Amino acid sequence: QVQLVESGGGLVQAGGSLRLSCAASGRTFSTYHMGWFRQAPGKEREFAAAINWRGDITVYADSVKGRFTISRDNAKNTVYLQMNSLKAEDTAVYYCAADKGPWPGRSQAGYDYWGQGTQVTVSS
Repeated sequence: QVQLVESGGGLVQAGGSLRLSCAASGRTFSTYHMGWFRQAPGKEREFAAAINWRGDITVYADSVKGRFTISRDNAKNTVYLQMNSLKAEDTAVYYCAADKGPWPGRSQAGYDYWGQGTQVTVSS
């Protein structure tokens, strides 16, 4: 089992950058696939980015591709989401998710563990 705690959210102007972090408990973090999802006000939670356990496979939603970068540091039990060129429509609560099974990729149902979320607000 793993516990996830997100940090790094906040208020930023459009065009700015933020880096989200997700710290995981436990000694087996390196065996988990990790994902970032987001939920904007009044909308369903949606996929943003994912990275496999080795860090050599990444996938992105079309809406963030070229602007967001997911990475992981297994020595620090942490996954990151670097967000550049932020837009007002990126405003959402961002959630970190983890799974140890088959590669879940974009599928929310494929992730067993979730953090509490961190708010990102982009002002236009």
